[in-house]
Amino acid sequence: MSMTWMPKIGVISMTYARPITAAHFPLFTRMRAAGMDFCELLVPEGDEVDPAAAGQAAKEAGLSIVLAARVNVDRDLASDNPVSRAAGVAYLRTCVDVAVACGADLVGGPLYGTPLVFAGRPPRPFDAAERAERVARVVDGLQQGGAYAAAKGVRLAVEPLNRFETDFCNTGRQAVALVEQVGNPAVGIMLDTFHMNMEENDLAEALRHAALRLMHFQANENHRGFLGTGHIDWPSICRTLYDINYQGAITLEPFRRTDHSLSVPLAQWKPPATDEDDDLRHSGNLLRAALHAAARS
Repeated sequence: MSMTWMPKIGVISMTYARPITAAHFPLFTRMRAAGMDFCELLVPEGDEVDPAAAGQAAKEAGLSIVLAARVNVDRDLASDNPVSRAAGVAYLRTCVDVAVACGADLVGGPLYGTPLVFAGRPPRPFDAAERAERVARVVDGLQQGGAYAAAKGVRLAVEPLNRFETDFCNTGRQAVALVEQVGNPAVGIMLDTFHMNMEENDLAEALRHAALRLMHFQANENHRGFLGTGHIDWPSICRTLYDINYQGAITLEPFRRTDHSLSVPLAQWKPPATDEDDDLRHSGNLLRAALHAAARS
């Protein structure tokens, strides 16, 4: 492999603001100044922002765009409610249309739906027959969405989430099994070290197992802080990405804030209280250093 191997590194928009509106377009310039190559933009809901305008503003700042899908309990490919299931398929098409409008070629996230407690759905057990039916419904929905995406030149990357955020797909192995059943090259996998840290026996082995289907990667600390403030073994992660010849991009997703007061929920997104651009810049530098070292080892 070439010694010039260096994946593009970007940041998710919610590190700065949620949602992004036209008033936030100057943030793209700050992201670029902090060393980012792209912005992973949350797929807009309703009229939050015009996708074409957001894509143009990012391009003018020197950034490209990838998209992060959002969860909603009312759109769920696994649901036995045909209305919710149809809404899940419609959302995949919406994500693809937004990608085309803003110049992105990838949409990642929990595209299957099935959000848990953070979206207001408590978990419950499913028997074997129910599980098989849920899988069949998700496969069918992703096949529909994948066909639409492929026709538009867009890829869909399915993300496993931890057990507290979904009860459908929690590990890389499960994601591989899912996309293999879908059987469309436009539907692959996105892995996130925040979730992997909770659910995988071995992060490097999980990356190797998903290698042929891995379209996107999120490099996050175990507590969603800035890189280097947690316990994720970045040299090992980067060596593995190099070994599997990973050709996708890498998103930083730091949005852990520093308020340690009792009863402040860590799972609840909060806007930054201070300018964190320097922390973001150093996170990108740490990751690039580990990637560079991996390519030279």
